[in-house]
Amino acid sequence: MATGLTVSFIANLCVGLLGLFSGGGTLATTTLFVVFAVLWGINGWSQSMGAAPAIIALSRWYPLKKRGTYYGFFSASHNLGEAISFVFVGLVVGLAGWKWGFVGSAIAGAMGVAVILLFLHDTPESKGLPPVEVLSGEAGDETEVERESVGTAQKAAFRNPYIWILALASACMYVSRYAINGWGVIFLQEVKGFPLATATQVISVNAFLGIAGTVFSGWMSDKWFNGSRYSIAVTFGVLCSVSLGLFLYSGSGMFVNILAMVLFGIAIGVLICFVGGLMAVDLVPRRASGAALGIIGIASYVGAGIQDIISGALLDKHKTVVDGITTHDYSVASVFWIAASVLSFLLVGVVWRKAAKNNRQPN
Repeated sequence: MATGLTVSFIANLCVGLLGLFSGGGTLATTTLFVVFAVLWGINGWSQSMGAAPAIIALSRWYPLKKRGTYYGFFSASHNLGEAISFVFVGLVVGLAGWKWGFVGSAIAGAMGVAVILLFLHDTPESKGLPPVEVLSGEAGDETEVERESVGTAQKAAFRNPYIWILALASACMYVSRYAINGWGVIFLQEVKGFPLATATQVISVNAFLGIAGTVFSGWMSDKWFNGSRYSIAVTFGVLCSVSLGLFLYSGSGMFVNILAMVLFGIAIGVLICFVGGLMAVDLVPRRASGAALGIIGIASYVGAGIQDIISGALLDKHKTVVDGITTHDYSVASVFWIAASVLSFLLVGVVWRKAAKNNRQPN
């Protein structure tokens, strides 16, 4: 985790410094674009090194009966980071320009590396404690599958069709998530006439509410649903699609747009926790939790990347330029975003039904 975050903050720092010290000219601009694109890719790749180690640490430190609760707290980091970045980076950029926004992000990343190295420990055994199975009384309940080697358990995870269906569901969910995070501000400006500052504030609401949805979802499933995630995931998947439609097709009133972002943020928060990892981790033994989350993570960010490519192409194809001002028709892109959201909860429903039919309903 520390290595990934180190690479990330160095990439951010390089982008900011290159922006500050770059010269003019077409060649310089072209060169900078290529360098920025490479650094942007390195940054995204290195950030993916955080999720799998985190869930492995959670599996090693907390018992199964409380996994949902603590995983929910952990998953809130997605939304918490987004919310802070909207406020912190937006403030820095507003005061000093976009270059310092990257420099500020690099400083925050360096602080995160220090936190990881000082406070995160691999296993209870590394601190002189018994394994969590012994501490929680689960050691006697360990099945033969759970005693398999790491390699065998990981291979089984890769062969599990439920994991791959959930991965596709998460990819579709990330399409709708990053549609709002990536295009929401521009959409509010171009379609609904919001000024930049107001549009940013409206979109930031979904990140803040996502924290609540993520934190309470895991606890709720452990406390009231005996560890079952699927009914909750399908319910909030439907809410995600409805709120997305409300945002895209409602008027320009402040109340209705904030309401849409409140509902969308809560729904996405729950889905990030469940579809974005927890349900897949529930399907495999502890030794394969990293492999399961890795499959989900790869699929999720492939979905996010495909979303950017397809959305950009659709918006570029349906644009008009009047007096040097470019505006876009979001109708086709909106259908793409909502369709992905609907497909996500339908895929979760497929896994739920298949697991129940085989008398193997996962937790």
